[in-house]
Amino acid sequence: MIFLLFLILLLPFFFLLIHIEIIRLALGKIGLSPGIALFVFFMSLAGSLINIPVYSREATVFHSQGAMPPLIFFNPLNIAADGTKQIIAINLGGCIIPLLLCIYLLPKAPLLQTFFATVITTVLCFSIARIVPGRGIIIPALVPPLAAVALAFIFSPGNKIPVAYISGVLGVLIGADLLHMPRLGGYPGMMSIGGAGVYDGIFLVGIISALLA
Repeated sequence: MIFLLFLILLLPFFFLLIHIEIIRLALGKIGLSPGIALFVFFMSLAGSLINIPVYSREATVFHSQGAMPPLIFFNPLNIAADGTKQIIAINLGGCIIPLLLCIYLLPKAPLLQTFFATVITTVLCFSIARIVPGRGIIIPALVPPLAAVALAFIFSPGNKIPVAYISGVLGVLIGADLLHMPRLGGYPGMMSIGGAGVYDGIFLVGIISALLA
């Protein structure tokens, strides 16, 4: 009985190890060594909490539907997150790290095919992303990676992984975040490029594109 209870208590730990191993294998297929893959995985998770503010302005609308999720600020501009400003920030785990991986994969990707896949993914992400006052930009997490993988199969069947990853990441960052910035209005809070409601989609791009492509 005690042994069975011990096994039950260890199940969450086993599932976590399996989850980490799947992600490590996926990042390994992108071309990262096991150690670097684990480092990128944990940095992506930890970096999802770190937002680097780049711009702020006074908010003009004050009836938002709740505060933004709590976030850790690396704040070189000394911007106060006091609820009266609209802050544009860059997320470390959902923007900077994926962009660095895109740069790493770019020499391995066919440029023309990657360009067309990125354009289509960008248009798709722009059309399905929604601005939710008090929460930021929201996008269905599974749509960008599945679309990127499908386009990689169509445009570059012999070299799918870099096409899927680059088009998926850039599609979300450009289509969901950057192209929606002019539509943010004057709501207070933070618009985190690569964070909040689009982080899951970007994170899953790396995993699904490597496992399925």
